[in-house]
Amino acid sequence: MKLDNEHLASAGMLLLRIGIGAMMLVHGLAKLNGFNEMSGSFPDPMGVGSQLSLILAIGAEVGCSVLLMVGLGTRLAAIPLAFTMIVALFVVHGSDPWKAKELAAVYLLVYSTLVLTGPGKFSLDHVLLNRKASSSAKDSPEGHAAPTAG
Repeated sequence: MKLDNEHLASAGMLLLRIGIGAMMLVHGLAKLNGFNEMSGSFPDPMGVGSQLSLILAIGAEVGCSVLLMVGLGTRLAAIPLAFTMIVALFVVHGSDPWKAKELAAVYLLVYSTLVLTGPGKFSLDHVLLNRKASSSAKDSPEGHAAPTAG
């Protein structure tokens, strides 16, 4: 494998996805482990109830973090995480000093970047899309990939 800019960028995206996913996973697992204690008092900034807000946060922080780490549905998985950080940054910690908001802002920046860039080559997204493209090429009459809407 030739180490060119594309491979280095993909390696960087892999490192970013695994690192940020693992860090957020810790937060989600802590919420999951403390579910009974937290469910009555978890912030409810959207008015859906404290317990449902906690379930949604756990779903994003655990489920979407795992998806990011393996690079599956990366852009879509980053959206609920970004939304969770928007709520944390502007609603839950809205009146707090910057020191309390900074971590949510960093997470939001990373998730927004992943929405824009995607996962890179070292991801299940890339593997599955290449398999689909390879299958389409075999199915087309000329042996070339079938045109896609874009």
